[in-house]
Amino acid sequence: MTSARRLLIDANTTPFYHVINRCVRRAFLCGEDKLTGRSYEHRRGWIVDKIKALSAIFCIDICAYAVMSNHYHLVLKIDVDKAKSLTQKDIISRWCQITKGHAVATKYMNGDALIDGEAMLLNALLAEWHERLSSISWFMRCLNEEIARKANREDECKGAFWEGRFKSQALLDEQALLACMMYVDLNPIRAGIADSLQSSDFTSIQERVNALNPHSNAPQLAKTTADNLQQIPHKALAKFDGSTLQNQQTGIPFHFADYLELIDWTGRAIRLDKKGYIDNQLPKLLNELGISPDAWLTSAKEFRRQYSGISGRWDSMCEFKKQHNSGKWCKGKASSQALHP
Repeated sequence: MTSARRLLIDANTTPFYHVINRCVRRAFLCGEDKLTGRSYEHRRGWIVDKIKALSAIFCIDICAYAVMSNHYHLVLKIDVDKAKSLTQKDIISRWCQITKGHAVATKYMNGDALIDGEAMLLNALLAEWHERLSSISWFMRCLNEEIARKANREDECKGAFWEGRFKSQALLDEQALLACMMYVDLNPIRAGIADSLQSSDFTSIQERVNALNPHSNAPQLAKTTADNLQQIPHKALAKFDGSTLQNQQTGIPFHFADYLELIDWTGRAIRLDKKGYIDNQLPKLLNELGISPDAWLTSAKEFRRQYSGISGRWDSMCEFKKQHNSGKWCKGKASSQALHP
């Protein structure tokens, strides 16, 4: 049985979440339909452009993404500090970039005096909009609604485009975050449609690698189409800040050089046809976190199947379930203990 999002997403427990959404009836999100020969490759750009635009509006950072043929993965971070710092005008300005807002908010922004009833209404709206601007559910709603409308319009059809609401996993600690990001970034390599990080199109790792080499010949992200352009600045991916102290985190709690070393090693290991995949020299992060190579590679291949709506230390997962009344049992005890020796 599915659980309410308020039981699965709690920024006070962890700001990091893995979300996934899949097309209905195996419809093509992107790629090429072999039966008709029709290409839907441009739709990958729709996803990447939209998540970047929404990230600039919402207090939500993008840690990792992968856009596949009929589904996509995101690893998101709720920026609690940014949300707390928003002024009333910030809230209105941001919210009105994705909705029509409200007449009383427009009146306030214009500097006009508000009567008591209008002031009370504005305060209620501000509280509601403020909460939504750090809500993954609203982020995903804005993303999926636009993609569905554009795809249906292009396909000249009506009805559901996504098979259901998005699925989410709370990532409770560094090991869970690292394993999930690796799982997402290596999707094309694991699926056999790419043989290197540079050729893993429409993934965050390709974007990060290309940023290190601006003269790379790797395919560039699709540009936003004219009907999708809203004059909204695109936000860069969340940065690796190297801090493992939760109260000092401003980004991803690893150094990018260490992450790049680990993902290159992992990508070679899960592609048995790649020369040099066996390497006795373990990456720095595996040694620091005490994770065995076998447990790590299993996680890189099967992370989503190993857990349900939560990933982390076994005791933390059970406590999360207990606090949020989201089920009587946890999934992934063996996998959790392997990643958290």
